[in-house]
Amino acid sequence: MASADRFVSVHRDPHSEEVLVRGGTPEAHSIIQRSGFVPVVRLHETYHRTPAGLTGDRENRMATDAVAQLRSAGYHVDCDEPFDTNSQTVRHPALGGSVAHLAERLREATTTGEAADVLTELTAPHDGILAGLDETLAALADFFDGLGNPADPHIARRLRYLADEYVRIVRTDLAHTRGQLADRHASHPGRRDWAQEVHDKEHERSAVCAGPPPPGALPSPASPPVTAGPRR
Repeated sequence: MASADRFVSVHRDPHSEEVLVRGGTPEAHSIIQRSGFVPVVRLHETYHRTPAGLTGDRENRMATDAVAQLRSAGYHVDCDEPFDTNSQTVRHPALGGSVAHLAERLREATTTGEAADVLTELTAPHDGILAGLDETLAALADFFDGLGNPADPHIARRLRYLADEYVRIVRTDLAHTRGQLADRHASHPGRRDWAQEVHDKEHERSAVCAGPPPPGALPSPASPPVTAGPRR
């Protein structure tokens, strides 16, 4: 990570009077948003602001909390004096980290069966991750239905559309892919398990890891595709 990415600024803008947070990595952005800030995406940068309509005291507390959490995570924070704090906070694992762990399992998978097991966590119809996303979108749509602003029913319909169309397409496609992997019963040609001998006095007698295939084990390159003529 570049050292410049470890610096974050938290200041009240002298013109708009908004508390703005600039800099940091995607990890920092997650911390900032969990502190209550709203992302502002521009062409060349993404920064964060406090939500509209807060009192000055509430903004100060929100900014101070962000400073504490960022410093606890190892970021160098330059901030206005009202936000400065030496408090340390305990960061609890985010739910998204559990989902991202599936990517690590896929990177370590050596067989189609192992990859299919990972996809099952995404596509299981009752308690899979995508089923949970579908249910969450439906609950959020219900929330907007009763919120009271004229635009809220439109937002609710949009959320249901996202669940019915986009999430459904992803679930259907990945479930099909999972079935294909489960039927193949094949080892990945670019990864293999091997037993590595260790000394008799060591606790582990072998190691299993995904590694490159032996020389010559990779399949030959596919033949160049045949150029198709124009359809009539």
